[in-house]
Amino acid sequence: MSNGAMPKPEESDRADAPRHVAIIMDGNGRWAAARGLPRAEGHRRGVDALRKVVRATGELGISYLTIFSFSSENWSRPASEIGDLFGLLRRFIRNDLATLHADGVRVRVIGERGGLESDICTLLNEAEDLTRNNTRLTLVVAFNYGSRQEIANAAQRLAREVAEGKRDPATITTDVLGSYLDTSDIPDPDLIIRTSGEQRLSNFLMWQAAYSELVFVPIHWPDFDKAALEGAIAEYATRERRFGGLIAKNVAKTGS
Repeated sequence: MSNGAMPKPEESDRADAPRHVAIIMDGNGRWAAARGLPRAEGHRRGVDALRKVVRATGELGISYLTIFSFSSENWSRPASEIGDLFGLLRRFIRNDLATLHADGVRVRVIGERGGLESDICTLLNEAEDLTRNNTRLTLVVAFNYGSRQEIANAAQRLAREVAEGKRDPATITTDVLGSYLDTSDIPDPDLIIRTSGEQRLSNFLMWQAAYSELVFVPIHWPDFDKAALEGAIAEYATRERRFGGLIAKNVAKTGS
């Protein structure tokens, strides 16, 4: 990321712009393979793309950006690749945290931290603590995250409350369960983007994605940039979001 402060959001008409964008950053390995490069280089270039997209998100006035950084299923990858991914995370936080903080970005981390190396946990905590009061953009990092486990953890917490006599099962509503998720204080994503052409959520924000618009783009993540982000947002703006009703939200709010 650059050393300069993030520019002010553009003054374009954003009546239909998403408040929260989530991205499944897919295709680093395929990008590298297509160029005869090691997968580690694809991941490194993916971090470069992340820097560009975080900056572009702030410039476009989006309030929340969630990135799928490392899934709970990624542990099945070769140990050398996992080591590369963790090394990139360490370098990203150490090298970019100061700039993120200066640009008013708040960092939030969701996912399981038990079993992670102590220095990784320390870095994640440091990123959250330093940027806690920032308000320009919230960058949500889904790290060692799996949506099924997140939902199961919430159910376990509620079950313990019932077993301990602290809760009547009849009080468990969708809103209550949602309040026990990692994202309880984060709005659901309006738009979920997946790069590299795959068309599935892969255990990412499954509860939160109930009414998200999904946009799948064919380019690999290292090639994703501001223009690609704007293209996905333009596609989002054409959608009619009814949320189960009859009147599209974007039509209702413009008075059409």
